[in-house]
Amino acid sequence: MKSLPRPTDSELAILQVLWEKGPSTVRLVNEQLNLEREVGYTTTLKLMQIMAEKGLVSRNTETRTHIYEAALTEREAQRNLLDKFVDTAFRGSAVKLVMQALGNHKTSKEELEAIKALIEAKEKEDK
Repeated sequence: MKSLPRPTDSELAILQVLWEKGPSTVRLVNEQLNLEREVGYTTTLKLMQIMAEKGLVSRNTETRTHIYEAALTEREAQRNLLDKFVDTAFRGSAVKLVMQALGNHKTSKEELEAIKALIEAKEKEDK
């Protein structure tokens, strides 16, 4: 997995647009962000330029309108963020994370079945 810096909340919102829409202009990203809350075009532009410097996005400058693309997949970002979260908040214990999540949230029968299926698959994988 690529070793990239952890995205800020604002950068993560931009990445989510890029994952959903694919390679996009600043204007398209800004329009999507404005569906949730008002964000100025220049703010979006500056954030995306910073993200390009950090390596979180790539920028195609071949045309007058620059096209930005996420440099990592949504799955890679989720794994990276979750690994860091488990390490810092739960001292590396995935069990503590799962126990906290299950204890603090109402879990549907379907979700419990999915969790059981995942555990069974992991057990088979480890054999």
